[in-house]
Amino acid sequence: MRKRYLPLAPTVRLRWALGAIAFLLAASPGVHLFVPLAQAAGAVLALAVVVDLALGPPLRALHLERRLPAHLALRARASIRYTIENASRRAVRVGIAEAPLRTLRFDARECVTLVPGGAGTVAHATAMPTERGRDAFERLYVWYESVTIGLVRRRAILDAPQEFRVYPDLSAVERYGSLHARNRLIEAGLRRMRMRGEGTAFESLREYADGDAFRAIDWKATARRGKLMVMQREVERSQDVMLLLDCGRLMHPRIGDQRKLDHAITAALSVASIASLASDRVGVVAFAQRILLARAPRSTAASIGALADALCDVEPRFEESDYARAFRYVGAHLHRRSLVVLFTDVIDPVAQSMVLAELRSLARRHVVLCVFMNDAAVQTVLAETPASVDDAYRLDVALGLLAERGIATRTLERSGAIVLDVPAAKLSVAAIDEYLRIKSRALL
Repeated sequence: MRKRYLPLAPTVRLRWALGAIAFLLAASPGVHLFVPLAQAAGAVLALAVVVDLALGPPLRALHLERRLPAHLALRARASIRYTIENASRRAVRVGIAEAPLRTLRFDARECVTLVPGGAGTVAHATAMPTERGRDAFERLYVWYESVTIGLVRRRAILDAPQEFRVYPDLSAVERYGSLHARNRLIEAGLRRMRMRGEGTAFESLREYADGDAFRAIDWKATARRGKLMVMQREVERSQDVMLLLDCGRLMHPRIGDQRKLDHAITAALSVASIASLASDRVGVVAFAQRILLARAPRSTAASIGALADALCDVEPRFEESDYARAFRYVGAHLHRRSLVVLFTDVIDPVAQSMVLAELRSLARRHVVLCVFMNDAAVQTVLAETPASVDDAYRLDVALGLLAERGIATRTLERSGAIVLDVPAAKLSVAAIDEYLRIKSRALL
């Protein structure tokens, strides 16, 4: 760890002492005794500063190490630990500040702790991850001062590079319920579907009985055996779920303190986590003008972690998304009936004409769920009565956006898609609910 020293700085104690001496000198014209008193105080203070500089421990007597938590997630407050060892015999007060980071916002500018002589301590700094993706710590700004005298503060810069990643927020899965309990609920739902539904997977053959549906007769088996045979089916447990993430310009704006794409990735991984409990295979395609990321559906628990790793570094782009290309890519690579979940903002009228043909083709073979996130700010404007000309203009814009969303929703629904339009804060839970509804109704 390379160390760079900065100029010494006066402590608060030294500033108060200098202020007292300055007051004595300022008041000396009225009280002549203040002049020798100020001179004596200045001499004592100068001697104390020299002693403080001589006795204060050098920076090499301090050993500092940063320790990050095992997992940093978006919007999940994290505690960063600093282990400080003091090899000198004198207690010191240490302050630590990090260089500014793109992905973390610290609650305090610095953390201050007391380190006894010949011992060590652990300081904690609390930070809130505000951006997803890779980042790196670069340097530490450190100051320390003697506890006994404490007139001079020593400062230094420590080069302490350390890479880290901020992962998407999956707290919605925890809010939805513990994974173990949710697994039992999904299993119960699948059992109910087997009891009341026809299902999609072959289970067995049996002889025809009164009350059996005519369409359940297996005519090939009937011809072989010379008597009416009925095919029994059950709900297929392992089905494909393809997450389709729009990473174009529409996903770059922020809703609250997060970008729209961050909300979409959080919701997509939440659906993937729940789908994995139902033994479904989950894949992902991220796209803008071209395909940015593609993962074929997999059913192992490790594949969900791999999806999170892959999506951690996906960033929105200032370009128009090619929906038609993405739909063609998914249609060409999904060879069985699947659930395709598209996370995007409202598809504008210009893009709709290019998308609808591909969407209709995709919806004929698969279940297509379009997930939109609406901005609560628009709903707030619509709920208020305009009090000025500016408010009226804002209301007009909000009404136009609402009408555009309504047109897009109806157009997509006529094309065979299921449309979910909810506030961004409720996106993850709403997407999970819609996934379970699709499973419970055996739409796949």
